[in-house]
Amino acid sequence: MKLKLKICGMKQASNIAAVAALEPDYMGFIFYPKSPRFISEISAELIKYVPPSIQTTGVFVDEELEIVKAYIIKYNLKAVQLHGKETVDYCAALKTSGVEVIKAFGIDQDFDFQQLAPYVDVVDAFLFDAQTPAHGGSGKVFDWTLLAAYPFNQPYFLSGGIDLVHASTINEIKVP
Repeated sequence: MKLKLKICGMKQASNIAAVAALEPDYMGFIFYPKSPRFISEISAELIKYVPPSIQTTGVFVDEELEIVKAYIIKYNLKAVQLHGKETVDYCAALKTSGVEVIKAFGIDQDFDFQQLAPYVDVVDAFLFDAQTPAHGGSGKVFDWTLLAAYPFNQPYFLSGGIDLVHASTINEIKVP
């Protein structure tokens, strides 16, 4: 499977344009008001200028289902990334909107991958980030050797503090 790149936290026009020119697979826009990278309504209008080859992704935390669906339509989002306590039923309902569903989980030494089993049929991918009190965006790298215990064929994204020094390590990770 080909590794895919998702760049997240876009909110300024110049940054959105520069990242779009790099042609990542996914570009994330944070619709969580408590995040310092929250995208305003005015900036969110820029999403429509992202090339169609890039999966525009709305990032949400425990948002009401109907609000997420409204954003999907308003900004023509192609994917949603969920960082809260969204249930299996919530994820299944979003799948009916025709978008990719990415469910995020914070990983630490005590993480039990079996808790993902009910989500396998209702999400397109998981996103694994360092376990912190916040909902992602910490810039911290978790112990990627924990992924050796990942039992599913469902693809996943790595998140948290990734930069060029991690490239060789990432290439060594066995992906489904």
